[in-house]
Amino acid sequence: MKLSLIIPVFNEKEVLPVLLDALRPVLAGFRCDYEIVFIDDGSRDGTRQLLTAAAASDPRIKVLGFSRNFGHQAAITAGLDFVSGDAAVVMDADLQDPPELLRDMVGLFEQGFDVVSAQRTGREGEGPFKRWTAAAFYRLMRRAIDERLRPQVGDFRLFSRRAVLALRGFREQHRFMRGLVAWLGLKEAILPFHRPARAAGTTKYPAWKMARFAWTAISSFSALPLKLSLVGGLLLTALGFLYGGFVLYETFVLQTTVRGWGSLVCLQLLFSGATLTAVGLVGDYVGRIYEELKGRPLYVVSEVTNLAPPVLPPRGVCVAHVGDQNSKAERAKHSELAAAENLTQNGAGS
Repeated sequence: MKLSLIIPVFNEKEVLPVLLDALRPVLAGFRCDYEIVFIDDGSRDGTRQLLTAAAASDPRIKVLGFSRNFGHQAAITAGLDFVSGDAAVVMDADLQDPPELLRDMVGLFEQGFDVVSAQRTGREGEGPFKRWTAAAFYRLMRRAIDERLRPQVGDFRLFSRRAVLALRGFREQHRFMRGLVAWLGLKEAILPFHRPARAAGTTKYPAWKMARFAWTAISSFSALPLKLSLVGGLLLTALGFLYGGFVLYETFVLQTTVRGWGSLVCLQLLFSGATLTAVGLVGDYVGRIYEELKGRPLYVVSEVTNLAPPVLPPRGVCVAHVGDQNSKAERAKHSELAAAENLTQNGAGS
């Protein structure tokens, strides 16, 4: 058996030494081969240099370097495209996904589960607002979009090989991996754990990024916003008819139409706002359709260390040089072969 770890990183220079020190004793206890695949999502703080140095000393540490920041979900996708293990674990680099859980996850995998999901029972280092918004997000997603979504389950998951192959088939631009896993419906086990605080550094998901991520999740898996805008438009239209009846009553019975100008302005603003909201929702969906139709790559890998690029699924691009794709041992082997060829040619020429 071979275990693959997929770890997306973005400006995590401070926490990486702590992470590697925590992973080594845990992985040393496994009676199997393993690889640690880091996906550098366009870091600018020296993260890539640190990872390259670590990979030079350990061929089991492998690095994919994006040409720019493509996002956390794209980084996970690239990791799934490149790994070769019988089981693959996606985890964050900040040690909020404890490496100690790997043994329990592998144990459940060996029992026949295709997906092992770590479920948070507590969140250290997060304020009330963060916990409340996270709970509200999962509640909304389960009730309005897909009840198969597990509450308080993030991207810390183990996937069997066939689950990895299935996930490679999803190539949409706007990605929500948790929804894709739920949609697959493969045999899943839940592993509860208490989520610790970050070991070092700062979160890469501030409130505005979380809001954008939530909107991507909702709009990628449901037309609910469009349906809500339709319902809202119908309700406002009904209110308009009712108010029209009141205006007729005021005109012909009460004969006091001058004082209604304030209500008219308010209603105009109300209906104009509702119209613009509905048009904006439609425009956002049309924009997403436009981006999907362009079929641009989900990511571009510009550097590879200790990994030979596989045959990538559609919309995955690797432009790394051949020299960057070989491990230190492989480069030495190529040098020896080149020297032998030169010697043979020189001998033939003499």
